[in-house]
Amino acid sequence: MTQFLQEVNDRIGGVPIQRCYHCRKCTAGCPMASEMEYNPNKIIKMIQMGMKNEVLNSSAIWLCASCETCISRCPNNVDIARMMDVLREMAIENGISIPQKNVLDLHKAFLASIRMFGRVNEPIMLAHYKLLSKDFFSDLDMGLSMFLKGKISIISPKTKDMASVKKIFRDTKQS
Repeated sequence: MTQFLQEVNDRIGGVPIQRCYHCRKCTAGCPMASEMEYNPNKIIKMIQMGMKNEVLNSSAIWLCASCETCISRCPNNVDIARMMDVLREMAIENGISIPQKNVLDLHKAFLASIRMFGRVNEPIMLAHYKLLSKDFFSDLDMGLSMFLKGKISIISPKTKDMASVKKIFRDTKQS
């Protein structure tokens, strides 16, 4: 077992990546696979082969939408969405630059919203993202259209059990 594989497995917990027998069901169901230079199945294979630099420098780990379609399709319950989260964390820790513009800003805004409300508060998350990315007007027309159609609400509900949310962030060392 490579050191990289062991490190990823240790950080994921649960089902080890070696349980993947490359049936490619994860890739077949992934809505982002066509945009990735390495599909989810290939990322697993690269981890198994110890290709740490290639994996952590890939855009695939940042393009994963964490929709969890992959794990719902996996016959061995390999948590690929969690694996992608771990790989993103490792890339940040290793100071690797992110190939997609503003993806980290969106990631930070998303987590900040979850941390504050226990779920995504769309207006606050969007405002936070716009401040971080300094991209104020590129999608203003679409955002206004979504608001007028009722797709984005001004007030989002807050999770009742915020103590559990805070515990999750504390347990995963997300300050």
